[in-house]
Amino acid sequence: MANEISRGEVAYQKLKAAIKDGSIRPGTRLREAEIAERFKVSRTPARDAIRRLEAERLISFVPRHGAVVSKLDHQETMELYDLREVLEGTAAAFAARHASEAEIEELRELVGSEEAIAASPQKLADLNRLFHSVLYRAAHNRYLERALIALRDSMALLGGTSLTVPGRYESAHEEHCAIIAAIAGRDAAAADAAARTHIRSAQRARLKMMREDMLAEAAD
Repeated sequence: MANEISRGEVAYQKLKAAIKDGSIRPGTRLREAEIAERFKVSRTPARDAIRRLEAERLISFVPRHGAVVSKLDHQETMELYDLREVLEGTAAAFAARHASEAEIEELRELVGSEEAIAASPQKLADLNRLFHSVLYRAAHNRYLERALIALRDSMALLGGTSLTVPGRYESAHEEHCAIIAAIAGRDAAAADAAARTHIRSAQRARLKMMREDMLAEAAD
């Protein structure tokens, strides 16, 4: 039983990671047998992994199709970014009050390494997630961090990264620098405002991506 539980956890973590990193994209149909084969487990832990992710709303059951990776519509996308703006603004404000000098320096180092990988949107996306993870920890509020991590998991359902939008890397880099400057200056209001500006900019880039996808689908 313990071994089966362990395999169930492994299947859950691997399936969740595949959804988060985009290797299993939104709208993809999930079959127990294929998940079991992919992650080298039996069908029982594969089934349990699908059910757990359904409870987290990363997977949905569609009539006549079965389990599929959830895909956010326009309204859900707006709601996700609206909430993210509030929570990230709060995290930045808390970080301005509570972040250690070591945490601030870590944020600076992460942003300083962006330029070297500017040509790779995927590497930038990975670095961006790390930057925000450090920001969440620097807020020193475990409940806020937990809520932000759950929200970040839902972001995976958008598919791709908005850093592919022309000019988005440059603006995101400047926004990150503004957030760090406010935190380092211990200005909670400025940190909140800078983080909110950053998320609103990301939202605009995401909506542009969605419009372009819709136009491409219409052209097909």
